[in-house]
Amino acid sequence: MTGTDVLVVIALLLVAVTATAAVLTRDPVRQSVVLAFLGLALALLFTVFQAPDVALSQLAVGSVLTPLLILLTVRRVRRGPAAGRTRRDRG
Repeated sequence: MTGTDVLVVIALLLVAVTATAAVLTRDPVRQSVVLAFLGLALALLFTVFQAPDVALSQLAVGSVLTPLLILLTVRRVRRGPAAGRTRRDRG
């Protein structure tokens, strides 16, 4: 087994563990953190497979943008429907 094969196996195991943790996590806030780690693990896997452009895209979307959107959505949902309305909208 070469050094590259070991890196591939480690990266695949890391992706499998973080993906399983993302599925098993029930709290949306914690799940967004786990999804950020999954994005990092996938970026590492893409880097090992010599796809740096895909790895950079994964870092931007999977590790930053998606967890941020989930956190903002959870915050909005927990505040309730009246929290986003302005005084003019209330009547």
